[in-house]
Amino acid sequence: MAAHTEYLFFETGQSREYIRITGRIREIVGRSGIREGMVLVSAMHITAGVYVNDNESGLIQDIDEWLEGLAPAGRNYRHHQTGEDNGDAHLKSLLIHHEVIVPVTEGKLDLGPWQEIFYAEFDGRRKKRVVVKVLGDR
Repeated sequence: MAAHTEYLFFETGQSREYIRITGRIREIVGRSGIREGMVLVSAMHITAGVYVNDNESGLIQDIDEWLEGLAPAGRNYRHHQTGEDNGDAHLKSLLIHHEVIVPVTEGKLDLGPWQEIFYAEFDGRRKKRVVVKVLGDR
């Protein structure tokens, strides 16, 4: 089994953003030379996540509103007693999850017709990192 690792870096202008990264993941899979296997895409921060869903603006707004309803910003979380003010971002990350695994078939991402990979930032405005690890046979 072969492995190929690259990193993506993000520094968002807003505290919450949803960024479609499918094209960048496709490029990494292509550079990897892996023909059959999988790609792991994992946020390396506890206030960010990675998910697969439709790239439709209304749905992205619905996801954001759903997350905000479950973990509202500005609430007095116990985490804030440590001097932090991003308790909601930690909870939103748990709801989205920090990683996805996507199949690689014949050297390409094997996604469904509407599936896209997204990076979800919940506590932005500083540099963050995502690891992309392609594993499989060349």
